[in-house]
Amino acid sequence: MLTLNRQVKEGVKMANVLPMEMKTVVIGALAEGNSIRSIERMTGVHRDTIMRLGVKVGTGCEKILDKTMRNLDCKTLQLDEIWGFIGKKQKHVKRGESAELGDVWTFVAIDAKTKIVPCYRVGNRDSTTANAFLIDLASRLKKPRANFHRFVTRIRRGNGARFWWRRGLRPNCKNLFNRFGLSRW
Repeated sequence: MLTLNRQVKEGVKMANVLPMEMKTVVIGALAEGNSIRSIERMTGVHRDTIMRLGVKVGTGCEKILDKTMRNLDCKTLQLDEIWGFIGKKQKHVKRGESAELGDVWTFVAIDAKTKIVPCYRVGNRDSTTANAFLIDLASRLKKPRANFHRFVTRIRRGNGARFWWRRGLRPNCKNLFNRFGLSRW
């Protein structure tokens, strides 16, 4: 202990490196759906380390997804939105509390045939997030102008039926442009 304190006082940073085997166990447990505190109890790794490792692996996965999911030939896309919350539900958030608390939505596109997920977007349920999601999706398709313009036109000319993201390319959807205030690109 005396040696550790002397090194910290002198400005020498200690490298507390988690072995690769333990990193694999932690990420595997996260992928299986275990909570951070349960992983902490199972492995003895501190929860802050688990969270940092999760963010690091997530960032790497995002880079791989962004690089490899390009020029896709998706025929039928199913779009969906998934609701969740951070900290507490929106109805319990009080004025003056962090803007990061409350409802959060994950917009996701899934190819109906291959079950591949070409893109997703996490954010508020507003025009900014929806527009960014659709533009990102269009940039990943092989022929984004031809296929995607028809998709957006069909939504815009929908017959007013209730809109569900998972209906994807069906023409009988509520007007996405009116609902989210999307702009054309």
